[in-house]
Amino acid sequence: MGDAQGSPGPVTPLLIACALGIEHLALRSGRGGGAGPVTVIRTGMGPKAAESAVLRALGRDGAGGAAVIASGFCAGLAPGMHPGDLVVAEETRDPGGTTACTGVGLLVDALAKAVPGRKVHTGPLTGSDHVVRGPERAALRATGAIAVDMESAATLRTAVRSGPRPVAAVRVVVDAPEHELVRIGTVRGGISAFRVLRAVLPAFHEWHRSLLLPRR
Repeated sequence: MGDAQGSPGPVTPLLIACALGIEHLALRSGRGGGAGPVTVIRTGMGPKAAESAVLRALGRDGAGGAAVIASGFCAGLAPGMHPGDLVVAEETRDPGGTTACTGVGLLVDALAKAVPGRKVHTGPLTGSDHVVRGPERAALRATGAIAVDMESAATLRTAVRSGPRPVAAVRVVVDAPEHELVRIGTVRGGISAFRVLRAVLPAFHEWHRSLLLPRR
């Protein structure tokens, strides 16, 4: 698998998918030893790009049974959210369907250790094929979703349709109803979100290791 990190270990690899170059940079530069082969891919923006990239990645030799995490930035929908807050999806939703996430509690606990002091929100993460702003956010919030991004739902839906596997979505809020961001990296909120995303990798590894432990 390309962009591999860590040393060979368990048979089950971990695939982390993000859309943007700045997200890829944050995730690739994060520290933390993996439980097995780890790959971080940049899918490009939008659900179609995410579907294509994940299908390609899971089609490579040795990647068929990979656990998959969709990560990167998101727009928070709930009042009181701030840039740098974390979102752990209980499920992802888009017009293609709903995908339940695996080990949500494990991830919440692991993130609390990896990024102490950062608020972690759990709930449905909804998908969109465009950047959501203004009144459209309120409409999505009314559905029960706590955050929105363009790739997570497509990433996880494609992953589970390619074969049974653990899947999760962890996003960092880069803007929120009271803190709308104009351009990533040019304001304090974007820089804060980048630093948090850079720190999440140990939590992803802990989630991965926990899933590989034999159950009693």
